[in-house]
Amino acid sequence: MRFAVWRIFVFIAIAVWPLLWLYQAWADVLGPDPGKVLVDRLGLGTLILLLITLSMTPLQKLTGWAGWIAVRRQLGLWCFAYVVLHLSGYAAFILGFDWSQLGVELRKRPYIIVGTLGFLCLLVLAVTSNRYSQRRLGARWKKLHRLVYGVLGLGLLHMLWIVRADLKEWAVYASIGALLLVLRLPPVARRIPRLTAKKTASARKA
Repeated sequence: MRFAVWRIFVFIAIAVWPLLWLYQAWADVLGPDPGKVLVDRLGLGTLILLLITLSMTPLQKLTGWAGWIAVRRQLGLWCFAYVVLHLSGYAAFILGFDWSQLGVELRKRPYIIVGTLGFLCLLVLAVTSNRYSQRRLGARWKKLHRLVYGVLGLGLLHMLWIVRADLKEWAVYASIGALLLVLRLPPVARRIPRLTAKKTASARKA
């Protein structure tokens, strides 16, 4: 199968992090509140994976290598898996599965509502990421999957609300997200293949 080794490498590279964090929690090296650290890392991991997923198309256009697109769906599904783990960790370590506290949490921390909206959008994208849905929805499939840009906005807003005291790290992710969105604008996206072609032609002449 084409790109099989590449797919396996990506799978292992992403799967290892939650296992490492669980081991660190078990080894008691995550501080006095390992549950909260796990929830935070899984949330940040979701955002990073979302940015990586969105970078696959620009990378393919810039390099001409189809391997980037070959793992795009896998990355998107991993993004959904991370957010499920993030929410599960929140329910277990923050709420303690005490659902009566959820209303209090929503009043104190409204960013949870933003995160939940992002999760629901990712759920829709994950459920419809298969070939059957592509055939069934036709042209509407691409329109639906533009929802990923909304997920990015919700994810950044969710993070901004949490780290209001220190915006340096958030600004890095927001800048990367803004760059990826600019690369998707039609006037910019149309120029990327031309730049790639020019580089290839220059390399051949050299």
